[in-house]
Amino acid sequence: MFGATIKTLTAAAILAGSTIAASAADYTLRATANSNENDEDYDGLVVFKNYVESASNGAIEVELFIGTQLCGNGAECLQGVADGSVDIYISTSGGASGIFPYVQVLDLPYLMSSDRIAESVLQGDFTRTMREMALEDSGGMIRLMTIGNTGGWRNFANTKRRVQGPADMEGLKIRTVVADLPQELVKALGASPTPIPWPELFTSFQTGVVEGSKNGITDIMGMKFPDAGLQYVTLDGHAYMGALWWMNNAKFMEMSDELKMVVNDGFYALQQATFASPKRKSIQAYEDFVAGGGDLYVPSPEEKAAFKEAAAPVYDWFKGNIDGGEKIFDALTAAVAEVEAEIAEANAMDLK
Repeated sequence: MFGATIKTLTAAAILAGSTIAASAADYTLRATANSNENDEDYDGLVVFKNYVESASNGAIEVELFIGTQLCGNGAECLQGVADGSVDIYISTSGGASGIFPYVQVLDLPYLMSSDRIAESVLQGDFTRTMREMALEDSGGMIRLMTIGNTGGWRNFANTKRRVQGPADMEGLKIRTVVADLPQELVKALGASPTPIPWPELFTSFQTGVVEGSKNGITDIMGMKFPDAGLQYVTLDGHAYMGALWWMNNAKFMEMSDELKMVVNDGFYALQQATFASPKRKSIQAYEDFVAGGGDLYVPSPEEKAAFKEAAAPVYDWFKGNIDGGEKIFDALTAAVAEVEAEIAEANAMDLK
């Protein structure tokens, strides 16, 4: 499937005893993010660059291209990763779903309930399973290095009314991306999915073309959507906004094991930076939203359970309609169950 698509389409201490040494860079990694320097993706890349260049003793140089200098969208950038013109690229699940449709598992609603759970899951075997699937489907060209965060959690927001449960979604025109899964979710909750390009969303709120969206608070405030009438946010946290970090597999595999480990540790540092950044940035964003007259609603546990029950048909749709859907769904739900049990056991000991 991929073959046809791709053709058409902080300072770091060096470990004691390390033998890595170089007077000039042996490798240059061209890393791109289609965002800006206020974004979590940029924060992560700065940490990655600092760590890798220092820990490799200059053997690896990292060049950052923020915006669309190297490529303009998910399909184009992943093509660049495959052919080696781009070494590192960050995508959302939507940006990669055209080639790896099963990455949309990260958009399935209400499977992970907290940062603690999500962060633990994304550091374990679930990510390795997705890496193996992507390597196979790309003919060994594109390697998933890690999954971080880009914007916190998706919540429902709208221009019309407070949403406390699924019944309040009835009839709302909710902006989605073109991908099938978010449209299926919106329909399951009784609303009307309306695909709108991101740059057109502000005007679409103003004109009533759409009445709501599924976004994190930093995106909402960064795009000044309250000025367009978006005044109601429900913190249902239906999806963790995962950031998929891809690398040209050939470039990674040609490195020595020592340099591979530096790159691997660099992606760990990047991941931790992207986990932390949205938490800090969201504090001011929420304060600004409320100060501007916005209505911020936190659903009760019972209300969140009602949302999850209403959205349940989307799970079966995903497993039945997405290539690799059942395998990746089982991997995620098993990882979540394991992490939840570990956290519950840790909490029981910590609260004694």
